[in-house]
Amino acid sequence: MDTNVATERILSISDILARQAQLRPDAVALLAPGSPPLNYRQFRQETLGIAGQLAARGLAPGDRVAIVQPDAAGMALSFLGVASLATAAPLNPAYREKEFDFYLSDLNAKLLIAPEGDHPCRAAAQALGLGVVELAELRSPGVHESRTPAPSQEALVLHTSGTTSRPKLVPLTQANLCHSACNVAAALHLQSSDRCLNVMPLFHIHGLVAALLASLSAGASVVAVPRFEASRFFSWLEEFQPTWYSAVPTIHQAILGASRAEGLPSAKSNLRLIRSSSAALPPSVMSELESCFGVPVVEAYGMTEASHQMASNPLPPRERRPNSVGMAAGPEVAVMDEAGALLPFGREGEVVIRGDNVTAGYESNTAANAQAFTHGWFHTGDLGYLDPDGYLFLTGRLKEIINRGGEKIAPKEIDNCLLEHPAVALAVAFAVPHTSLGQDVAAAVVLRPGMVALPAELKDFAAARLAPFKVPNRILIVDEIPKGPTGKLQRIGLAEQLGLFDKAGQALGPAAPYVAPRNALEERLAQVWATVLNLERVGIEDDFTQLGGDSLLAATLLTQVSAAFGAGPETLVCEGISTVGAMARRIGSWRDNEEAEGVDQ
Repeated sequence: MDTNVATERILSISDILARQAQLRPDAVALLAPGSPPLNYRQFRQETLGIAGQLAARGLAPGDRVAIVQPDAAGMALSFLGVASLATAAPLNPAYREKEFDFYLSDLNAKLLIAPEGDHPCRAAAQALGLGVVELAELRSPGVHESRTPAPSQEALVLHTSGTTSRPKLVPLTQANLCHSACNVAAALHLQSSDRCLNVMPLFHIHGLVAALLASLSAGASVVAVPRFEASRFFSWLEEFQPTWYSAVPTIHQAILGASRAEGLPSAKSNLRLIRSSSAALPPSVMSELESCFGVPVVEAYGMTEASHQMASNPLPPRERRPNSVGMAAGPEVAVMDEAGALLPFGREGEVVIRGDNVTAGYESNTAANAQAFTHGWFHTGDLGYLDPDGYLFLTGRLKEIINRGGEKIAPKEIDNCLLEHPAVALAVAFAVPHTSLGQDVAAAVVLRPGMVALPAELKDFAAARLAPFKVPNRILIVDEIPKGPTGKLQRIGLAEQLGLFDKAGQALGPAAPYVAPRNALEERLAQVWATVLNLERVGIEDDFTQLGGDSLLAATLLTQVSAAFGAGPETLVCEGISTVGAMARRIGSWRDNEEAEGVDQ
C-alpha cells in the first residue's frame, strides 16, 4: 500500500513537505513548462530557504506577506515558503493599482513579494510605505528556517469574491488547510503516482488546496502552468501526462470548445479522473466531458470559508449522481431552516457546515459573523437538500434567487434548460430590476462556434420546458460572459456588467420606442391592456412581462379580452400574449376562420 500523508492528518504545511522529503526525496514534486522539475528534497529546501530569508528580514508568525506572482510555479513556491513561517496572502496579478491599494491596506501586509519589472502592485506598495522583495532574492542561499508552525497558526488569508459589497477577509489556519487538503486527497484516492495539471489560479482556494496542497499531502506531483489557455491544454496533456485536473465549469467548457474546434483525440490522455468544483457543473457539460476523455467526472462542492472542500461525489464503482455535489467529504454537512432547525432528507433549506477545515470567522466583521455563524454551524448561503443516501443537491444561492413578483426562481434551472439547446455553449440566468415586479429574469447566452440561434427561438425553447414565470424575458446573445478573477460566473451584478442597468437599477440606453395602435382592433386591445396593467397607455410592441404582467394578470387579461371579443382564452394562448400586436393578429386570424366556417355551412 502506498504510504501518504493524507492518512496521517499532519497539521502544518511545513510538516507535510518535511514528511514527503523524508519519504520520497527524489520523487518529482513540482513541474512547469520550460523549467526543470523540482524533487521533494529540492522543493523542501526551496521553501525552507524562503522562510529563512523572510525570518532574516524580521518577519514572524502572524505577519502577513502579500504575494503577486504571474508565474504559477513562483506563486506555489512563494505561498509554501511564506506559509512555513508566517501568513501568505496571494493576490491576483491582474489587479489595477487602485485595487492593490485596497487589498494591501485591508490585509495590513508587512511585506510584498512582487514580480520583476514594473507592475501596479509596486506603486501601491510604495504609496503605503510597504517593503517589496522579489522571489529571486528570497531563493538565494541563506539561513534556513526549520521551525514548525502550530496547527492553530494563521497560514493563509484570502478575500471572498464579493460583487455588490465589500469583500470579506477569511483567515485560515495551518490545521484548516491541511485537513481540507487531506479531505480532497482521500476523496480522489490520490497516490504518489498521481500528477495534477493545475489550471486554476494559485491566488484562489481551489487551486491552492485542491490542486497544490492535496497533491503534496499524497506525495504526488503538480504541474504549474503559467495560466490557463484552452489552446495549450492538450499539448500539456501530452507533455506532462497528468492523471487528473480540477477546474471550474467555465474552464471545462473552454476545454470542450477547443476539443470540438480541433477534433483532438482527447481520450488518448493519461487522465484517470476530472474534478469540477467552485460552481455548479451543468449535466450536459459533465456528460460531454466523460464522452470526450473517457474518464469519470467528479463534481465537488467548496468555498473559501471551508478551506475549499465540503462535499464530493465518490469515484466509481460508487455512484456519482448527476446534479449532486456528492456527500460530505470532510466537514459535517446539514440543511437548516430559517429558525435554526435541521431539516430531514428531501426538505430544502440553507446548507450549513462545521468541522476542522472551517474558518473560525471573518476578520473584523462582527455583522457578517453574526449572520454566518449561528446555531453552532457556518451558514453557506446556498440552498439545497440531502437525499436519503446523503447526497447533497444544491438548488440555488440565497442572494441569487430571483424574486419575480413573489415567484421565487432558481437561476440554475434556467441555465440547465437553455444548455439543452444544441446551439448553446454557455448560459447564465440572472435578475434584472423591474418597476412593478421588483425583479425580472434575463439570460446571457454564448453560442457554439458556427451555430445560430435567435433570442426569440431560445425563449420559445425555454417556454416549452419551463413554467411561464421562469422563462427569461430577455435573452442576450454575447461573445463572452463576464467572469470573476477565478473564472467563476457571477450572477450578482451581471445586469450592470452587461450594460443593461446602472448600479441604481436604472435601465441604460434608449427605451424601446412607443408604437401606437394602427387600427380599431389594436386600439381597443391596447385600452384593455392598459386597464389591466394600470398604465396610461400601451404600445402594440410593448412586452406584457416587461410592463409588469404576471400569471395572475395574464389570467385577468385573457378573461377580459375573451369577453370583449368573443375569443376563448384557449384561442389566445395559442399565440401567446407577449404583445398587443401579436394578440391582435391572433384574434384577426380567429375571426377570419370563424367567417370562413360560416360561409362553408
